[in-house]
Amino acid sequence: MRIRSAVIAVAAANMLAAARRPASAQSESELAKASQNPIANLTSLPVQFNYYMGGGLASRTSLIVNVQPVLPLKLNDRWLLISRTVVPYVNLPMIDGTRRTGIADIQQQFYFTQKKSGMFVWGAGPIFSVPTATNDVARTGQWSLGPTAVGLISKGRWLGGLLANNLWRIGGVNHGPSVNQLTTQPFLNFNIPSGWAISSSPLITANWSATSSQRWTVPIGLGLSKVTAVGRQAVSISAQYYHAVEHPDNAGANQFRFQATMLYPIAHP
Repeated sequence: MRIRSAVIAVAAANMLAAARRPASAQSESELAKASQNPIANLTSLPVQFNYYMGGGLASRTSLIVNVQPVLPLKLNDRWLLISRTVVPYVNLPMIDGTRRTGIADIQQQFYFTQKKSGMFVWGAGPIFSVPTATNDVARTGQWSLGPTAVGLISKGRWLGGLLANNLWRIGGVNHGPSVNQLTTQPFLNFNIPSGWAISSSPLITANWSATSSQRWTVPIGLGLSKVTAVGRQAVSISAQYYHAVEHPDNAGANQFRFQATMLYPIAHP
């Protein structure tokens, strides 16, 4: 009886320890792949810091902080609506040595996607831009609308795909050229054990309202990411570097991106 009681006690202790453990190596890897999917059935709160320097900025630096909550909403047993909001805070250098700070225009994206999917995942919907800027340098004064879509393939340790959208002006008072902006973000991730991944997700943009020589921003680069736990909170942390092989004359050539994402996995029955 004593041996049996001891075995039961050890088993109970192991179960309790497992319940308190943030995540196993396997679950960390699964959560890492889910965090790399822009339209996963996963609630998350990314905070992304983008530092720019060099190029047209010379010795100056600029900062863009994006707060990007992602919320999956169940429509029925087959379909999900993924809400992605981008709230940008900018800190920009001026020619006279001063700096301008504030919120830029907020974007709202919606993706309709299947709740259950295989190796290939896709989503599509509208994107809106709202003239919320409190920073005069980043102010457009324009309401903008367009389509957005994402497609990705997940196989083994690899996850890669493309997110793309285009915004056009539909109203408002212009503070500068009319909004006509293409944004594409190819992403590729190679996942290694314990939630680590080698990642690249450059943000390639084209401002169709600019002259041809000032239109494109094309960065290349990569970095590392890691899914871990802070207490009981699952978190994805990443650091990446990009160099813009093409960029407008007044833009930075070097970008350092740091991101911390709080992850809230959805329990499935």
